[in-house]
Amino acid sequence: MNYLAHAYLSNNDEGLLLGNFIADHLRGNNFEHLSEEVKKGIYMHRKIDQFTDEHPAFKQSKRLFYDGFEKYSGVLVDIYFDHLLARDFISYSQKSLPDFASHVYGIYEKHKHVLPENSERFLSYVLSNNIYYAYSKIEGIEKVLFHLSHRINHGVMLNDSVLLFKKNEIELQENFTIFMKDIVSKFKK
Repeated sequence: MNYLAHAYLSNNDEGLLLGNFIADHLRGNNFEHLSEEVKKGIYMHRKIDQFTDEHPAFKQSKRLFYDGFEKYSGVLVDIYFDHLLARDFISYSQKSLPDFASHVYGIYEKHKHVLPENSERFLSYVLSNNIYYAYSKIEGIEKVLFHLSHRINHGVMLNDSVLLFKKNEIELQENFTIFMKDIVSKFKK
């Protein structure tokens, strides 16, 4: 799952929310300087990632992107699953996506001083582009993938995967629905 799903699964707990946000920007287990609550969020993030990678619906979805994007298929499914979550957010949350995003952004900003440098830079990008809301539109996903392509700089234009997403949207939606049912029952309180 990508950033929106990690935030959603954080159960409105500030420590879990922060840990889930910064986990991808940390390597190893060297984070003694962080509070226990934030550490729990980092470990939760890693458990969510492991659960995701092992889930049959996620694995099946990755195969849909093997034509030209096999090496990046996991990243693409993470992002497209966030798109499907954002697009139908009200089915999963009592808050609308704009209200949820605003609330979460406020928590990130309130605790900006504990964010690693990479997370702080990424937060600026998230806020200036309202990424969690942008995920709800395919144009927003295309833009995110375009920027990611330039950030990883491997000569692959991930935004070109939108054609495969559209071609396989029904199957991806079915896989996502199965996956969300399972991940929500495992992590959401």
